[in-house]
Amino acid sequence: MAQEEFKLPKMGESITEGTILNWLVAEGETFEEGEVIVEVGTDKVDNEVPAPFSGKLVEIKYKAKDVVKIGEVIAVLEAERQTKPDAKKAASSVDADKATSNKPSPSKAPEKMSAKKLKEKPSIPQEWKPANRANNFYSPLVEKIAQDYHISFEELARIPSSGANDRLQKSDIFKYIENGRPAQFAQPITEQHEHKNTFQIPDLKFDKGKGEIVEMDRMRQMIANHMVFSKHTSPHVTAYVEADLTELVNWRNINKKPFQEKTGEKLTFTPLFIQAVTRAIQDYPMINSSLNGDQIIVKDDINIGMATALPSGNLIVPVVKNSDQKDLKELAKVVNDLAGKARDNKLSNDETKGSTFTISNVGTFGSLMGTPIINQPEAAILATGIIKKRAEVMEYEDGDKIEIRQMMYLSLSFDHRIVDGFLAGSFLRKIADYLEETPTLKF
Repeated sequence: MAQEEFKLPKMGESITEGTILNWLVAEGETFEEGEVIVEVGTDKVDNEVPAPFSGKLVEIKYKAKDVVKIGEVIAVLEAERQTKPDAKKAASSVDADKATSNKPSPSKAPEKMSAKKLKEKPSIPQEWKPANRANNFYSPLVEKIAQDYHISFEELARIPSSGANDRLQKSDIFKYIENGRPAQFAQPITEQHEHKNTFQIPDLKFDKGKGEIVEMDRMRQMIANHMVFSKHTSPHVTAYVEADLTELVNWRNINKKPFQEKTGEKLTFTPLFIQAVTRAIQDYPMINSSLNGDQIIVKDDINIGMATALPSGNLIVPVVKNSDQKDLKELAKVVNDLAGKARDNKLSNDETKGSTFTISNVGTFGSLMGTPIINQPEAAILATGIIKKRAEVMEYEDGDKIEIRQMMYLSLSFDHRIVDGFLAGSFLRKIADYLEETPTLKF
């Protein structure tokens, strides 16, 4: 029986490496064609990799937690019969649709850097001095590497450079990562001045207390890195408006049962929110943008991310692609499908990438409002609060009246490098206006 190399298959566009999570077949054990033999994590989802034929696992080349490049040989298999050429080809192009969960892997690592080394806390020098470079311009390549490794601009400024005119090069940042990122948590030492009022960074010794130690899972580590990176990258500003959703709530209460009977889909508030946001983006397309160096990229597509809580308590953002090309029925179907896959840990790579604007419905958890962190590299993110009955003063021709109305706060966090207050306020008010319109939606 012939032995064949088993390579780490392609798992989606732009995915260059994966982390071995778990071998489901041990060395010497047999397996059937199509049986899952290894689980591999990428930066978005975990994937089940099936056997291309029936046979026996002869040798495992990489252990659990090892980071492996796409196309590397990860095992040696012994086939029970001759493998068909097209079967081998199919096995080498397994994509992210085989995904069964949405737990992201640790940050990308440079070549020859193990997952174990990535997790180790670097030893921080007692007196780490920042590079204090005169040239703080970063090329798009350096910025992309920094984003992949969740390195803030503050940390970039501490990395010694070797390029012309004191410019940071790709080799500098990779060398820094290989050395364990020694300045990741270090505070720069400020120069001593004679002036009494000069601010000095205090050397605080926090008492973190005692209690149960809970290790972060890979997904929580990834979320933490993304949040810190976003706050370091974008100057966050948050604007608020209040919307009267009484007519929308009444319309949904009347139509949700007929809608489900006719379309087979539940009518939640999420597709209604997405529809209003999409219309507002069409009115103010600069909100649907990203920053690339000193260039603003105004996106052609409108892809709405919907922040979704998982049973584990972690968060993931499935994406409604081309929301401007979908009616309410189509939006409801896509939203329900993505939410169901998120609950069952079955989102694919493609279903969690490509968003151009994100909505976080904090009202689902009973929150009145929120100040969400921007989902990089987007320009803004919307939080919708709880819909709550309140007494409001309503203006009529015959005088003011106090009525019970269904009210909701909307908050928009935006990147002040791209979006100014006028644009943010106008866009946010437009969303509220669309939500307050008497619905005439047809399905």
